[in-house]
Amino acid sequence: MPRFFLMFCSYLFSISFALLSVADEPSAVESLRSFFKDTKGDINQIVDQPFAQQSLTKDEAKQAAQILVSAWKQQLEKERKTELQGSVLEIGDHKMKFFKREFGEKPDAGWSLYIAMHGGGGTTAAVNDGQWENHKRLYKLQEGLYVVPRAPTNSWNMWHQADIDQFYDRLITNFIISHDVNPNRVYMFGYSAGGDGVYQLAPRMADRLAASAMMAGHPGDAAAESLRNLPFAIHVGGLDRGYKRNEKAADWKKKLAKLYEQDPGGYTHDVQIYKDKGHWMSLKDAVAIPWMAKFDRQCFPEKVVWRQDDVKQKRFYWLAVDEVPQGRPLVVARREGQKISIEQAEVDSLSILVNDQMLDLDQEVSINWGAKLVQSKKVPRTIGQLASSLLERGDPAMMFSARIDLVNPGIEAAESEPAEMSGSTESKPQ
Repeated sequence: MPRFFLMFCSYLFSISFALLSVADEPSAVESLRSFFKDTKGDINQIVDQPFAQQSLTKDEAKQAAQILVSAWKQQLEKERKTELQGSVLEIGDHKMKFFKREFGEKPDAGWSLYIAMHGGGGTTAAVNDGQWENHKRLYKLQEGLYVVPRAPTNSWNMWHQADIDQFYDRLITNFIISHDVNPNRVYMFGYSAGGDGVYQLAPRMADRLAASAMMAGHPGDAAAESLRNLPFAIHVGGLDRGYKRNEKAADWKKKLAKLYEQDPGGYTHDVQIYKDKGHWMSLKDAVAIPWMAKFDRQCFPEKVVWRQDDVKQKRFYWLAVDEVPQGRPLVVARREGQKISIEQAEVDSLSILVNDQMLDLDQEVSINWGAKLVQSKKVPRTIGQLASSLLERGDPAMMFSARIDLVNPGIEAAESEPAEMSGSTESKPQ
């Protein structure tokens, strides 16, 4: 009996010691605070820290996000001090100057940001400079920051070259940091060559914008599918026959109406073709500004339609890819409650980004790829994923605490089949 009693006491002591040891260990959030306070850590190194992979509660994820955003802003204010105080951005060999003007008073939630792209195009620098100067005073706002960039080049496609996406990502992030811009009220519009840019950029950058408006431009090879969650306006003169802009606008009016009819939850649009106007619409198109202002960005829409362009993106709303796909593949995904359905995906792999604003991460999340259930389990929230999603986009309103990486089940099935079944001709008789 005494021996049993001693063994029991020893067992209780070991359990108590283990519990005390666990209690002495700092939580992931406490470790995060210490990382910035004691070590003055670089936010870019967060994902490599052991605490960044620990599972978080909903409340801890909220606290961690606030800490990360504060540290991120402070760090970028130091790293980009000269850039934030200036009026020019530089990426690679190109520079983009910009003009800024304030209208009205800043709302409590932060300024609205309107990015306005001037006309011109494939002509001399002097002509494009004149178009930029004219655009600085062309439109007025009720409230917001009116920002007019000068195109980095003087080419015909000056507003939709690959580096323009990078310039605008950086411009938006900088204005969030330095001018207290509300990231959910960023708008893009442009005239003539600037309108060409809107046709191309708005589908590519739809998840960064609240609404967009195209004036007197040409769509080129732009596709409309990705505009599902972005209100989109078109204003063109009925007599604007150059490059058939009027005909293209009419085509897009039909295209957007058909998309809306097929999917009434999306594709909000307003197309105005002024019968008596040519390329210059006498500012009738200015009504697009208050129309855009009615909308806030949809950060986490229930359905996402993502058509890749010639300029590739790795993330779009709550979808992401690690490898930039070839061609212009389409991905269509929907979420409802705790279920996510990948309805169409012309990619080999896909990642789903989630947070507590989208669903309950304390419960299982089920994912169907086509007709196949590919996953049904709880997904851990981590500081590492919060930091990664903030750093890759510089968008504090679209942070995700968890990531689900998936492989196309069609690819897995093909790899597991014998050569004959998978379509290989190596073992087939001639």
